[in-house]
Amino acid sequence: MLDQSIPPYSAFQGNCLISSGSLEDVALAAHSATGARPDASILIFENASGKQVDLDLHGTAQDVRQRHNGAGTEPPRRNPGRPKLGVVAREVTLLPRHWEWLGQQPGGASVALRKLVENARRDDDGTAQARRARDAAAGFMQTMAGNLPRFEDALRSLYRQDEAQLWALIEAWPADIRTHVAALAKGSFPHTPEKAPAQ
Repeated sequence: MLDQSIPPYSAFQGNCLISSGSLEDVALAAHSATGARPDASILIFENASGKQVDLDLHGTAQDVRQRHNGAGTEPPRRNPGRPKLGVVAREVTLLPRHWEWLGQQPGGASVALRKLVENARRDDDGTAQARRARDAAAGFMQTMAGNLPRFEDALRSLYRQDEAQLWALIEAWPADIRTHVAALAKGSFPHTPEKAPAQ
C-alpha cells in the first residue's frame, strides 16, 4: 500500500517535479506545461508502483479534466458478488485437492479463503509492504535515473536495504529525483532513515 503521505501521482519535466497529487491535478499540470512548451518532455508516474503512465493531454484543459476525473467514462460494469457489502466475485484457479479442502471448511470455500487472506494480512510482518515500496522506488529510478552516475550501485543498495549507502550514492543526483526516491523508498527499510537525502 502506498504511504498515505505520498500523493498518488507525480509528473516530472526533465529532472524537475512539476506536480504531485490526484490524476486530474497532475494531468492538468502536465497539460499546462506542454502548452507553455510544446516540445516539453513530461513523464507521469503512479507512485504506488513507480511505473510511468501515459495520459492523453490533447485538447483543452476542460477536455483533460473530464478525461482524468472519471467524467465522461463508461459506468463500471456490474460484476457478480455483493457490491453493497464490498464483495467482488473473481475467478480463482485451484487444484482439485484445494477445492476439496475448501469445500470441507465451515462456511464453504468463500469463507475459508477470506479467513486465510485475513490471517496472512494480520501475520504479515511488513515484508510485503517493504517489497512494494522497494519495487516502486526501483521502477522510478530505472526510468528517471538510469543514466545518472552510480545508478546500478544505488539500485543494488536499495535491494540490499543498505540505506546509508543508497543515500550516499544518490547525493549528487538532481534534488527532485533524489527526494522522490527517498519518499518512495521510505517504507522499504527496517527503520526510519536517520539521514535521508537533502532536499
